Amino acid sequence: FRTVEPLEYYRSFLKENCRPDGRELGEFRATTVNIGSITTADGSALVKLGNTTVVCGIKAELAAPAVDSANKGYIVPNVELPSLCSTRFRSGPPGEEAQAASQFIADVIENSQIIAKEDLCIANGKLAWVLYCDIICLDYDGNILDASAFALLAALKNVQLPSVTINEETGLSEVNLKQKNPLIIRKHPVATSFAIFDDTLLIVDPTAEEEDVATGTVTIVTDDEGRLCSVHKPGGSPLTGAKLQDCITRAVTRHKEVKKLIDKVIKSIKPK
Repeated sequence: FRTVEPLEYYRSFLKENCRPDGRELGEFRATTVNIGSITTADGSALVKLGNTTVVCGIKAELAAPAVDSANKGYIVPNVELPSLCSTRFRSGPPGEEAQAASQFIADVIENSQIIAKEDLCIANGKLAWVLYCDIICLDYDGNILDASAFALLAALKNVQLPSVTINEETGLSEVNLKQKNPLIIRKHPVATSFAIFDDTLLIVDPTAEEEDVATGTVTIVTDDEGRLCSVHKPGGSPLTGAKLQDCITRAVTRHKEVKKLIDKVIKSIKPK
């Protein structure tokens, strides 16, 4: 029944206000985060959302700022969905879903002002940091956007950048690896995704199977003050204002849970 008529199979559960994996409609999968697990990166995090597993590694490099924004550094996100994470993806250049996820993460960084790009500038017009944020999916089971945004935020909070000065006599940069500083994280954007069933029912944190049979999806990104940073809705069923408001309210609650989880993990790894 599940294979032949997946939609009917799901409807039989949704009528009873539950889902095939036993969760309620508004219940998230178990969420875990591990920070600083990649020693070769300047900052890293591994996030598990149910079976969906995403790792984010951040590499910092020095570069000259762009001419039109001489006092700003760069943040370059890239989401990879390799063939090892699911049979739905092929090896080779990034597919449509990976490109859409990369664009979503770039929008979240821009709209939420998670980091002020001015903070990445070392010397105006001469030197700035470039943060390459590689987000790689290891196991794909739906809701890649929430997991990617969470992994990025956790990895950024783990970044330690060495102190850099410019020698005025030689004009060359001098890097002091002994003195490292954390990034200034100005906002904590958290994504919350919903799948829409039969144009009316909303379920939170959809699995890959639920995304496949849903009539649409929507992702809400909120920050620390409950402000809306971004709404990502790639087509599908329209949402009424009341439904959207309901999503935003749930997203604000989810933000508090995720923030609490990150703070707890960071506290546990800080040297005593």
